[in-house]
Amino acid sequence: MATRAKIGLLVWLGLIIAHSAQAQQPGPNVLDWKAQTTLSTYLFQQLHAQYAPRAAELDRAAQSAAGATAYRDSVRARFRRVLGPLPSRTPLQAQVTGKLQRPGFQIEKIIYESTPKHHVTANLYVPAGKGKKPGVLLFCGHEQESKATVSYQKTAILLAQHGFVVLVIDPISQGERMQLTDAAGKALTRGGTTEHTLLNADATLLGQTTPGEEFWDNARSLDYLLTRPEIDTARLGCLGNSGGATQTAYFMALEPRMKVAALCSYVASGEKNLELTGPADGCVQLPGAGRARLDIADWPIMFAPKPLLVLAGRYDFVDYTQIEAATTETRRIYRALGKPEQLDLFTYDDGHGISQPKREVAVAWFRRWFYGDAAPVREGNLPVSTTKELQCTATGQVNTAFRDEVALAAQHLAEAQKLATRRPATAAEIVAAVRQQQRGYTSAITSDGQPARVEIRPLDTLRRAGLTLQKFVLRRPGEPPLPLLLALPSGLARPTKVLIWLADGGKAAVLDSSAAQVQAYLRQGTAVVLADLRGLGETADPSAAIDPKYYNREYRNALLALHEGRPLPLQRAADIDILQVFVRNADPLAGTPVELRASGRAVVPALQVSLLGPDITRLKVDKMPPSYQELLTQPAGKNVYSEVLPGVLRHYDLPDLQRVLGDRLVVGKTP
Repeated sequence: MATRAKIGLLVWLGLIIAHSAQAQQPGPNVLDWKAQTTLSTYLFQQLHAQYAPRAAELDRAAQSAAGATAYRDSVRARFRRVLGPLPSRTPLQAQVTGKLQRPGFQIEKIIYESTPKHHVTANLYVPAGKGKKPGVLLFCGHEQESKATVSYQKTAILLAQHGFVVLVIDPISQGERMQLTDAAGKALTRGGTTEHTLLNADATLLGQTTPGEEFWDNARSLDYLLTRPEIDTARLGCLGNSGGATQTAYFMALEPRMKVAALCSYVASGEKNLELTGPADGCVQLPGAGRARLDIADWPIMFAPKPLLVLAGRYDFVDYTQIEAATTETRRIYRALGKPEQLDLFTYDDGHGISQPKREVAVAWFRRWFYGDAAPVREGNLPVSTTKELQCTATGQVNTAFRDEVALAAQHLAEAQKLATRRPATAAEIVAAVRQQQRGYTSAITSDGQPARVEIRPLDTLRRAGLTLQKFVLRRPGEPPLPLLLALPSGLARPTKVLIWLADGGKAAVLDSSAAQVQAYLRQGTAVVLADLRGLGETADPSAAIDPKYYNREYRNALLALHEGRPLPLQRAADIDILQVFVRNADPLAGTPVELRASGRAVVPALQVSLLGPDITRLKVDKMPPSYQELLTQPAGKNVYSEVLPGVLRHYDLPDLQRVLGDRLVVGKTP
């Protein structure tokens, strides 16, 4: 098989050289379509393939109570796995820092520690009157005012007026809990959703998640609520809007003490939602959720058959069709469990948010199930407070109010330092860790020891900056096409070696800025392969597809890849394997020593492939990227997701790879 490939490629090379005068194109691009969306299109195809079995699974589950229960328990277990590890419970050290008297209720300003020296700020709304009352956790959406947001205040007040004790919690990166601040408490980023995203990248390196960190804050909030003498511990519920609805969905799915819940403007990672709007911020994204086939309806299903209300705005930017579809799926499970009346969808002709009609229906829902009262609720004129009045800390931020505050960035760094003392130390152990990480990805050698099947398609010839380069497209089934340019030294039957040059900016950037270096390699008898790894060069995602608030130039593709459990560095390592197939099968390249040269986002995959592939005689990197632990010291840095490998710091850091490669790794820009 390999011999036939070599012969065919030799013929193609001869044809290209013979007809180069008639077959020249002006630019270095190889793919003959709008290639910028190639990687995202591929990732969406992979996403659909992952979710394809889910519909049949749900159909089977909806046929019986036993099937519905098994499906619910299965998705709950999968969710718990992707959520990541959670801390141990420690003393709350709770304190009440102030009280506000209002007609018919009181607002208490509460601070407690979800982990040691990591403070949560919250407002507790306590109705007047004696006796134990139901307790409700209200999770805030992404408004920066958080618990002071008018619609959340009115929701809490309306609940308090109707007999509920309500705890409204500042999530991380909102309200008084900004995590990335300077010494004066000024935010280092543009806002809460950016913080969530950056913190989730850092948490992922440790095998943790920001949704898991939010979940833990909320679990400790319930712990605090249960310390209050006013609470009837048998009657507990939760609700939230937007990002707060996602917190609600995650919390009610795993917390068995939640008896009633409501989701407003609900959205979480799911197949159709990702396709419509792309990945959202870090408090929603769970690496591996796609591989686990967790879709937008699965979190409500995890709560079945407990009473659940879905609140929707028909003209919300959260796609209403998807809300209807998810509710329909959930209803099938409720019906199979014999409780269809315990799920309801209320739709109002408005947009995003928990508006007055939705608040009224939500409070009536909780009254129905906790008080047996089906009467409608009507909202009057509610006395909202100012942000300053509701403030729990003296300074307005926990980072400045507590001199010993341990923000999440510090927690992440401390965990990384702890892991560094426990990681494998020998070269063999590190190689084994990288090999285990790569398992299941494409390889240049198949299980029967033969070269992987790769279609090598020659195209035309490019002349640029005194160079003659042949264009090729490499295709391996199940992987996106890989474009490359090949330059051969003149006057030699066979080059002395082959350099595969992988530039962060792609092959065009090499020709624009380093053509003289390519010529220098050729004069030394080295054949040069300039290739664009997926998502780089001509397949780079267009900037218009990336929201700048995420601080990553390829956020869409990086997050889709993580969602699918196939992070970009490992996918790009697969591309390097394909390039090795090309070199092994191309006369006059076959059998020639191979070196790699890499920069930017190509460095991590090149390190991995070089470590595992003895055929790579040398790896030259223009500059070593920061270590993963170093990234944790710069939590507001950009473009981290391009390098993220889930849980990598449990196994190795980049200096470990550098040490094992030894003299095979050269750092510097000259040939």
